[in-house]
Amino acid sequence: MESEEKLKPIKTPLMVLGTSSGAGKSLTVTAICRILKNIGEEPIPFKGQNMSNNAWVDWEGGEMAYSQALQAFACGINPSSEMNPILLKPQGNSTSEVIHLGKSVGITTAKNYYKDWFIPGWEVIKKSLNSIYKSDPNCRLIIEGAGSPVEMNLIHRDLTNLKIAKYLKANCILVTDIERGGVFAQIIGTLELMKPEEKKLIKGIIINRFRGDLSLFEEGKKWIESKTKIPVIGIIPWLNDSFPPEDSLDLIEKKSRSSNPEIKVGIIKLPSISNFSDFDPLENEESIFIEWIKESQNLKNYDFIIIPGSKQTFKDQIFLENTGLSHNLRAYSENKGNIIGICGGLQMLGTTLEDPFFKEGSKNYLEQKIKGIGLLPLKTTFFKKKLTRQIISESLWPCQSKVNGFEIHNGQTELVNTQNSFKIKPIFKDLNLGWYKENKEGGTIAGTYIHGIFENDVWRDQYINLIRERKKLPALKKKTRSYKVKRESIIENLANEFDKHLNLSSLIN
Repeated sequence: MESEEKLKPIKTPLMVLGTSSGAGKSLTVTAICRILKNIGEEPIPFKGQNMSNNAWVDWEGGEMAYSQALQAFACGINPSSEMNPILLKPQGNSTSEVIHLGKSVGITTAKNYYKDWFIPGWEVIKKSLNSIYKSDPNCRLIIEGAGSPVEMNLIHRDLTNLKIAKYLKANCILVTDIERGGVFAQIIGTLELMKPEEKKLIKGIIINRFRGDLSLFEEGKKWIESKTKIPVIGIIPWLNDSFPPEDSLDLIEKKSRSSNPEIKVGIIKLPSISNFSDFDPLENEESIFIEWIKESQNLKNYDFIIIPGSKQTFKDQIFLENTGLSHNLRAYSENKGNIIGICGGLQMLGTTLEDPFFKEGSKNYLEQKIKGIGLLPLKTTFFKKKLTRQIISESLWPCQSKVNGFEIHNGQTELVNTQNSFKIKPIFKDLNLGWYKENKEGGTIAGTYIHGIFENDVWRDQYINLIRERKKLPALKKKTRSYKVKRESIIENLANEFDKHLNLSSLIN
């Protein structure tokens, strides 16, 4: 086994640990990445292991967590699966798909994960770190931890917190969320549970999400520093009110913020939903209000319905059928409704789903072939191999425009020869990326394999205008920035707000 003493970074890495899940590690790393980029450093984000179905595909076709992709954007670099060498994608029943360096390498139960995957996981983390430093020896890694670093029942097999911190001798920052309450106990308890050599790595503490006058916490800051002998390097205020409306933090915190919506969108809350970042561009359209649909109901009040991606398409299609949502969607389509399915959503809109190799959740059911919603004449067969790739294509509907995004799915979809097949048309010049058809009474049923389709400004605007036209609303004549430019502005503003209240100087010398 490779010696763990060989890796000696030129620039000491920074690592952001949290007193709990949800303490604000991801946004803190994002902000630090941009702060360091702005002062001329070469930051690179890293998270040894992430558990998420919200994935991104890099230019090599490798899967990684979307949060590390966002952090890469903050660094001004292309995302790479090396930045997130282990991705666990939950698929129900305490099982997860294991992704190593962007590629699927197996399925594991929670019970057997550390027994079967701990040693290979640590090797792939070291391989990624070596590769990153070989490519850019002068970079500074900004590492995100996971959950709490002192879960005592898991600490001996924790791949992504203190093991990485000790391996790299990183300068660690402990982040705690004061909004949750109990901030002093969170900090002291976390530090008390660390070994002395681990506690020595903690070089600073950040108090996150402070509401009100920051000077009111001055006594608390002194107490923490006196008790822990660790400086409080930042008290970060509650940031939502600091952002102008057009640059809302909601873009990266997934909250619909429209106050005067003209379009109401329903997104089906699938049990195995994946890639919910697909909807970020819609969340920030001022004319749109989004609701999540969890149970059977009359859908007539929605201007369009989205069926999102799924980690287990078979399971989620059975959920739609058993809850009555399939029936609701069919009734909605007959009432001039507009539906768009993305990836697994496209597959469910078809007539047939076949899972001969148990890839998409059919193993727990009696049949390996089930009916889809039946709104598009499509058949999907799930094979052993997953397709992951970046896409650049040209749309034919609702307008001609360049589009980019990525595919990440099992399953091959083909047109079924029926009397309705002539009504279905390709959305893109690449014919297998998506289809649509117009209903008799108006409205469209569409599906695409492209994740990130709504990030394409021209395509998104034309689709929204199609819906607006049917509501007899004037077309949007927007002169606002593109979604990606807006995302850049939000990251920049986030970094500026953190920079006002955060002192990193002692950690990066």
